[in-house]
Amino acid sequence: MTDRYAVIGNPIAHSKSPLIHRMFAEQTGQDVSYEAILAPLDGFAATVERLRQEGYKGCNVTVPFKFEAFKLATELGERAQSAQAVNTLKFDGDTILGDNTDGAGLVRDLEHNLKFHLQGKCVLLVGAGGAAYGVALPLLQAGAHLFIANRTPEKADQLAIHLGRLGRTVEIYSIPNEENRKQFDLIIDATSSGLANDLPALHRGIFASGARAYDMMYGKETRFLSFARLEGAKITDGLGMLVEQAAESFHIWRGIRPDTALVIAALRKQ
Repeated sequence: MTDRYAVIGNPIAHSKSPLIHRMFAEQTGQDVSYEAILAPLDGFAATVERLRQEGYKGCNVTVPFKFEAFKLATELGERAQSAQAVNTLKFDGDTILGDNTDGAGLVRDLEHNLKFHLQGKCVLLVGAGGAAYGVALPLLQAGAHLFIANRTPEKADQLAIHLGRLGRTVEIYSIPNEENRKQFDLIIDATSSGLANDLPALHRGIFASGARAYDMMYGKETRFLSFARLEGAKITDGLGMLVEQAAESFHIWRGIRPDTALVIAALRKQ
């Protein structure tokens, strides 16, 4: 009998997750189905309960329900506790296991696909919202020396305090910083600036020699990536992260890790 999974969001029609998981299933020989489900803004919990009653094995969660999924889960993994948000739910009887695979997806895309090893690297994470919370701890666990910059400094401080409670230390970086124009090996844009075609306030010369710029958005060259290209950095969008976080969810559900390189290549061709 086919095991059923889904991604829940609002909006959701744009989601590539059904295509990605269909490719995973074909590649691994797993008998699963995966669909996109639009939940009313006030109906996330009811949608999850309906899926559980209908025998679904789990679901992914996207905007704007990740924080609600965090509260709904009956058990939380360390990554979800750090992120304060959940993008993967696994149903097991009365248990709803909540996890967050975003950070693992980013780290794996950087280290495995892009061959950019984080140990000892000076990394600037731009943003202090949900996306930044999702990836900060995995970056630190991979050995990065992490700095956080945000348009609202108080939010950067809150993220730093949160990580401090987990026994992790980060530094706050003020942009622009005329007194200390530091250079970074990697800059990650975890803001929504690309949606508005804005550019984070980065100063010239902020990229170290051989540095990489990573935008968690995918599908276009944002102004951040264009700026980074002009500054001589290698640029990458977030498509690899999208596929890798999906593969981590697939592994949580099925105990099998698909070959993501084939899927990333297929999506790039599209």
